[in-house]
Amino acid sequence: MTAAARPAPHDYPRTARQDVVDEVHGVPVPDPYRWLEDAKADAVIRWDAEQEALYTAARATWPGRERWEAEVAALTAVDRATPPKVRGGRVFWLRQNAGQEHPVLMVAEPGTDTGADTGRVLLDPQVLDPSGRTSLDAWQPSLEGDLLAFQISRDGTEDSRLHVIDVATGKVVDGPVDRVRRSSVAWLPGGEAFYYVRRLDPRLNPGEEQYHRRVWLHRVGTAPGADALVFGEGRDRTQFYSVSVSADGRWLGIRATLGTGRRTDLYLADLTAGPLERPLLVPVQENTPAATHLHVAPGTGPRDPVWLRTDHGAARGHVVACPPDALHRGPEAWREVVAGRPDAALTHFAVVSGPELDHPLGLAAWTRHTVAEVTVHDLTDGRQVASVPLPGSGTVGGFAAGPAGSHEAWFTYTDFVTPTRILRFDGRTCRVTRWEHGARHAPEAEGAVTRQIAFPSRDGTTVRMFVISPTGRPDVPRPALLTGYGGFGQIMSPRYRPQVLAWVRAGGVFAWAGLRGGGEEGEEWHLAGSGANKQNTFDDFAAASDHLLAAGWAAPGRVAVMGSSNGGLLVGAALTQEPEKYAAAVCRVPLLDMVRFESSGLGPSWVPEYGSVRDPAQARTLLSYSPYHRVTPGVGYPAVLLAASDGDTRTDPLHARKMCAALQHATSGAGPVLLRLERGVGHGARAVSRVVALEAECLAFLAGQVGLRAPGGAAP
Repeated sequence: MTAAARPAPHDYPRTARQDVVDEVHGVPVPDPYRWLEDAKADAVIRWDAEQEALYTAARATWPGRERWEAEVAALTAVDRATPPKVRGGRVFWLRQNAGQEHPVLMVAEPGTDTGADTGRVLLDPQVLDPSGRTSLDAWQPSLEGDLLAFQISRDGTEDSRLHVIDVATGKVVDGPVDRVRRSSVAWLPGGEAFYYVRRLDPRLNPGEEQYHRRVWLHRVGTAPGADALVFGEGRDRTQFYSVSVSADGRWLGIRATLGTGRRTDLYLADLTAGPLERPLLVPVQENTPAATHLHVAPGTGPRDPVWLRTDHGAARGHVVACPPDALHRGPEAWREVVAGRPDAALTHFAVVSGPELDHPLGLAAWTRHTVAEVTVHDLTDGRQVASVPLPGSGTVGGFAAGPAGSHEAWFTYTDFVTPTRILRFDGRTCRVTRWEHGARHAPEAEGAVTRQIAFPSRDGTTVRMFVISPTGRPDVPRPALLTGYGGFGQIMSPRYRPQVLAWVRAGGVFAWAGLRGGGEEGEEWHLAGSGANKQNTFDDFAAASDHLLAAGWAAPGRVAVMGSSNGGLLVGAALTQEPEKYAAAVCRVPLLDMVRFESSGLGPSWVPEYGSVRDPAQARTLLSYSPYHRVTPGVGYPAVLLAASDGDTRTDPLHARKMCAALQHATSGAGPVLLRLERGVGHGARAVSRVVALEAECLAFLAGQVGLRAPGGAAP
């Protein structure tokens, strides 16, 4: 952006500051922009319109914005697919061809030579809603493959409605069922009923409409009001539940977490031993500080093993076995099958069993310093029988075992220059092949080389970061874009991102940091950057910026930062704690007011991650880094773009609004503070054209501030 295009403070819309002060455990906490929390107020609607006009005018001056958009669009134009689900001989999967706005649900009939480029369209969100504002949130075929439950929502709200269709005819046979929000669906044999998760009627708990979930049994064709309550009564309002039924319909599993916490309660019921409406649930794990996942193969009897992927007794995860009739005894009855590793965290596990295999096999995925590895184990004795070669140093996910009696499994692979591929594992040979064929991929990512580097954080802890650059070495200091997440145990693993390649192909350096708070090094790494330890996340990020400069990757004064959601909190903390470090910042769908985050969106669900302002010690921690409350008048903040969505039911746009107002009032910096409020979308999912526009505008904004030429253009 040229100097003439930078708005002076008096060019910002007038924003009233009100004398609102909360007392938080004896500490006065001003909140002058509390009034911006009410999106429906006339004054806020006017303020939004004024900010939108300011943003539109500024965007028109950014050099090369159209070229950024063309580059991102070209790199986004790839065919995508998800691993298939095989039910009753039919094969179901999501496919999104280059040029399609949304993924479509495909089905191939029994006996068809299947691949991701075959089959017929079963559900197309664009047909359901030509405006492109409807998303397919979740789907699950029945065990026989003749029925399919699917969930859709509009305008990014993720407030899904569930329907059931006949797969052969496409006719809707049940629904809509509201208040489901991407519920797992566990079908029973015969397709007459399924278990699922639904919130209580909001009239029962006014103001808490997003909470109070329960597990129900629904019989197809009946009103949801007649569903039988199965689980959840009397538990905390923020509990999340997931349900599963084994492929033979015998075993029901229920998994419960407190909000987004990683500790799980786990229950198993033999559906042959009691009524479906009141299954005899046996506690597998309760009130235990561990994350555990259950894996039950078809044909399992009470004395046959089931498998648990857990970090109980193994900090980075291991797999244990136990027969159902001993699960009530807890961990003392567990037998370790796949040992934990000191150098890698266990991230996925799938059981492959079938008549063509001598023994059931366990397909285990690990992340070793953020790079994926896949191993194969004999589940009778835990021996590792093979290592699965992967296409590169990347990420795997989406593990899906084949149907009952199958020797197959599928999973995804991607890295920074490779769009997602679907790989098929054959248990007979322990080899993988490409499942989809004929797929179109993005242009070759020449001029983008990935290196992983390590550096010390401020307390000496070793942190790792991927650096993607034109040459793979710090040959000349370049404009750098640094991003991270550092929360909820999520892993910043290598994955294909068009914005990364667009930035690097234009001559910049893109850095992808694995900070404490994430899951890159297991649960201990997560805990080291959450709750009272959250400042470690921000210190790691600052150290990453310092290292880029010290090692010669980045040019002084030309480092930009970008983050979304919890990563938006990260960027907000970075720019308020050390504003002089950064030339520009993009803060997307962020969480920024940490004193009031529990009062909107899904905030109460995040207390296990951040803590609660209701606790005096936790409140002090939250206030110490809350970006909104650290904004100080007269400080020269970097250029800032805050991006929010009006349909976001996770992080309310109020965070971006209040932060925008505070920065516009306070900054003495030359760069602008802008708000991009997108309408008709939510926290994440959106049509491809909207994704391209968002990414291109963010890159154009940052490039103009750090002096990176637009693709195909001269340097500004």
